[in-house]
Amino acid sequence: MIESALYAGNVMHHRFAPKRHRFKYRVVSALLDLDELYSGTLKLRLFSVNKFNLFSWHSKDHGDGSKRPVSEQIRALLAQGGLQQYQAQIKLLCYPRILGFVFNPLSVYYCYDSAGKLGVILYEVSNTFGERHTYLIPVRDTDKIVRQRADKAFYVSPFMPMQADYQFRMQPPAESVAVCIRQSLDSRSLLHATFTGKRQEMNDRALFGVFIKYPLMTLKVIVGIHWEALQLWRKGVRIQPRVTEKNNRITLGSQIEASQHETL
Repeated sequence: MIESALYAGNVMHHRFAPKRHRFKYRVVSALLDLDELYSGTLKLRLFSVNKFNLFSWHSKDHGDGSKRPVSEQIRALLAQGGLQQYQAQIKLLCYPRILGFVFNPLSVYYCYDSAGKLGVILYEVSNTFGERHTYLIPVRDTDKIVRQRADKAFYVSPFMPMQADYQFRMQPPAESVAVCIRQSLDSRSLLHATFTGKRQEMNDRALFGVFIKYPLMTLKVIVGIHWEALQLWRKGVRIQPRVTEKNNRITLGSQIEASQHETL
């Protein structure tokens, strides 16, 4: 029984300011155990690692984009932060490549200790300029819902200001998964973005079903990003000047205490 799985569900974005805008669409994400990826444990005909297939996953799509295994990169980051006890198992929630194409606006790493306790979440954000940034946040409580925050430190959308903060409300992957992000400025909501999905086994039959139901899903993600950007431009939302910084930087976030919880 492999640890990797598929999660079928919905992505929703709801923008509140300066103009209201909302969209929702169906997607399927993969939850990939990084050790299974590199050990060859995934004996699937329709899914390959670092080579072309109907579905595939490539190291260069994540981390620093090098040939160094992403599992080694993440474990090195954890060790640098004194969090090496959470290197036992690392799972990555992301879109797989479909027919060689993918764009992951957000990939999430869940890092566990040897007892299976979640101790760290990393949020790997990519923009359409080929740049990447990671927010590393320890998990200090054991609630089913994890709440964290980080100051925005990376240019993502030309329609969002840099002076903002993120609040994350996470339901770690089990039978279902939820990734909820609130972007705000001076306690005023700018954007709510969510992904919610239900788990299903990752096997060739399930992968073929995903391809039939969502044949161009990964292409639709990038097309959808530009289409929604066009809608915002037509609504008169002002374009923010691009901020360029060193690629693949790491920002440390923090846990949100119970007294600081916001509705998301």
